[in-house]
Amino acid sequence: MRVFALPEPERTQRRPALALAVAFLTLGAQHAAAPAHAAPIATANVVARPAQGNVVIEWNRTLLDIVRSPHAEPSTIHPTRNFAIMSAAVYDAVNAISRAHPLYGSSLTAPRDASRPAAAAVAAHDTLTALYPAHKASLDSQLSNDLAGIPDGRAKQEGIKIGAQAARAIIALRAHDGADATPPPYSTTGKPGDYRSTPPAFKAPEFTHWGNVTPFLLRTGHQFRPPGPPALSSPAYAAAVNEVKAVGAARSTTRTAEQTTLAKLWSGPAQNYWYDVAQQIALARHSDIDQSADLFALLNLTVADATIGIYDAKYTYRFWRPITAIRLAAGNPRVKRDSTWTPLVTTPPDPSYPGMHSDISTAAATVLAGFYGDRNTFTLTAPATAASPRPYTKPYTSLSATATEAGLSRIWGGVHTRLDHESGNELGAAIARYALGQSKLAPAVPSSPTGKTPAGSVTPASATVANTIVAVRDSKLGKILVDGRGRTLYLFVADKGTSSTCYGACARAWPPLTTTGKPQAGSGASPALLGTTARTDHTTQVTYNGHPLYYFITDVKPGDITGQGVDSFGAKWWVLDPKGNKIEAR
Repeated sequence: MRVFALPEPERTQRRPALALAVAFLTLGAQHAAAPAHAAPIATANVVARPAQGNVVIEWNRTLLDIVRSPHAEPSTIHPTRNFAIMSAAVYDAVNAISRAHPLYGSSLTAPRDASRPAAAAVAAHDTLTALYPAHKASLDSQLSNDLAGIPDGRAKQEGIKIGAQAARAIIALRAHDGADATPPPYSTTGKPGDYRSTPPAFKAPEFTHWGNVTPFLLRTGHQFRPPGPPALSSPAYAAAVNEVKAVGAARSTTRTAEQTTLAKLWSGPAQNYWYDVAQQIALARHSDIDQSADLFALLNLTVADATIGIYDAKYTYRFWRPITAIRLAAGNPRVKRDSTWTPLVTTPPDPSYPGMHSDISTAAATVLAGFYGDRNTFTLTAPATAASPRPYTKPYTSLSATATEAGLSRIWGGVHTRLDHESGNELGAAIARYALGQSKLAPAVPSSPTGKTPAGSVTPASATVANTIVAVRDSKLGKILVDGRGRTLYLFVADKGTSSTCYGACARAWPPLTTTGKPQAGSGASPALLGTTARTDHTTQVTYNGHPLYYFITDVKPGDITGQGVDSFGAKWWVLDPKGNKIEAR
């Protein structure tokens, strides 16, 4: 494993490549990345404490406060975009100094002794003042306080300079991403199943344009679009609608008191909960500026893309909400009409399928678990209301269980069916796995209309290629097996025959070479040795001479062989020769 040493004394170890955190990140001497079985870390009430000098967490919290304020931005701009923009600028500012990772949206460099806190604070401030000019005075005051705590001198000035440059570069990169397009008007066809505005306000559908916004990491908003919902006449549809009809009604007799409370607890924008959770866990784990810049960049870019992907799917399938399905009850005799049925919480003004809470929660939980393991203790609080004069605070111990609860809460609240929940989970998980599998943070090269990748680009390690090519190329180890773009392929000694044993954190550090078609033999490779094997995550992995094939996450360009001989996840990893045998030379 390569470890990058940075000059600033407060720095702790960080991962050698962005997604490698899931397997190898050391979060300080006493805070190694936790496996799924690790004991939870207590973080009760931690969010109320200061950010302990961590300007990355501080500014993420500031933006969360802004978006929670009324009329913070145009109603047609989704706030997840702005979290991603700010975090990308901070990430580039920090890494322009540390040079630990390739930058996301610029080619900046700065002296290695430049102040990273100054750079991060200025990058966050400058992006937010550009995005929220009405808040400039309070943002200026916060920046002034941050900079006052940094000793004057060249390092501080260089940090200020690179932070401003990073902010300008990201703002320019996203200037024409389609976010400012006029949302196209929505008209229902009036057919059974087609979405129409819902009571009580009958608001016009929101974010009809958002599925076409340029993603931050994905190639397109529809890259992981899930299959459509089942037919209205199907038993699956009837079962899903009848479930929410019973448990999600305002006066349900089957919903438990706890489910009622949780439906109300989770009734706000899904992403805000997860920004809060990330802040709590990062503080409890004592993540430093470098680690926090990495975490919030990957988290916020993933959530932004999960939002783009969910709106693409919603307005592709245009599926009606439970309140409409129950009040009209058209298309399936198993669903009985109830013209006065009302959900527990107010129905959002957009199509039902897939579910946004499920999508965003699964995406965020997957990224956070990739950094810190699944088991972490944190809290969420529902503020006091006239109906509930005492705030309700609930502790949590598992990210994945919390994501599941967030999705189910929308069924208990009467605004989604289980069909929405399950498809949202699948979409969020696919986007998060893709983001974690990137060897570096970078805007993805969009797919061309022909499906061919533009010349000069490199397919990300986790990408699934329709007809994957396996070939042979020369290397310092002799002739080795590579993919169609020259990326090194590996075998895992722990695999049993053609069955892969590498999943979860292992598969994020060693992404499997997958395909949706028949793999092809390129130059020097033997067609007779090519095959495929079914993985338990429902993808198809390419095999060669009976060995499932993998990439290594720190191989960032063709010719890299940084995984050769690495001993991780219980066994060693080797490159292969043209006959499919391991090469044990180093």
